[in-house]
Amino acid sequence: MIPDHLGNQVGPIAALGALAVATDKIRLGTAVLANGFRHPAVLAKDAATIDVLSGGRLELGLGAGWMREEYDKAGITYDRPGVRIEKLAETLDILDVLLRGQECNYEGKHYTITGLKGSPRPRQGPRPPICIGGGGPKMLALAAKHADIISVVPSTSKEGKLLLSGMTIEKTLERVELIRAAAGDRFDDIELNWAITTIVVTDDREQMAEMALAALDNGYPPNVDVDVKLTVEDILSSPYLAFGTYEEIADQIRNVRARTTMSYVGVFPTQMEAFAPVVDLLKGE
Repeated sequence: MIPDHLGNQVGPIAALGALAVATDKIRLGTAVLANGFRHPAVLAKDAATIDVLSGGRLELGLGAGWMREEYDKAGITYDRPGVRIEKLAETLDILDVLLRGQECNYEGKHYTITGLKGSPRPRQGPRPPICIGGGGPKMLALAAKHADIISVVPSTSKEGKLLLSGMTIEKTLERVELIRAAAGDRFDDIELNWAITTIVVTDDREQMAEMALAALDNGYPPNVDVDVKLTVEDILSSPYLAFGTYEEIADQIRNVRARTTMSYVGVFPTQMEAFAPVVDLLKGE
């Protein structure tokens, strides 16, 4: 799963094209594309192409976009949250048609498509699975309506920073219940995902949690809004942070799965080597 940021990383679409021809079995996806970076008609073309090149292995991850700093640096308009969600909702309507290889005629508030047929036709039917990442009530309700996979993430502030309060297990459980209520009968058909943002292998997880709290007090990382004061236990039980031995991290993931029904765990590319032994411990579960 390749993230979508304008900083020091590869472009996700080009990278997926390379991975499609370099691999045979692994699923390929984005976690998640910022909707404001691409027009939905262009995105549909790129996504369908990746699915064809990979033999039907794409998972298309989308979000409304949240890191304001990137938009400002690139000169891309950073709309208020309600507008970004409206645009994402329209994108999802358009993608649902084009990714089925059908002709799209759509007139929305933000996008207009006239007589455009989806091509190439993706290998997966009826269309590649769509993953939507979100943390606020409106985003989660939208995801519950459209998504095959929902990436449950912390909420963000109006300034485009992650809210620290959203990283706790308690807030995560609240988000899962929002999804359950909005999804209704289709809840059991939705796969819930979360991403561990930081993995530290250590024999003293409590000390590492204390160090993390100290870093937050000193303004690091800068993309986090410290809107609450967390405890060591809050840090150690957070689904999004993993400190400890490999066995302790595996147990933490088991606990998150049991409490939240989230089953699909991901890590960032820089954390893959550290996470590999944990995969071995969880294999088959």
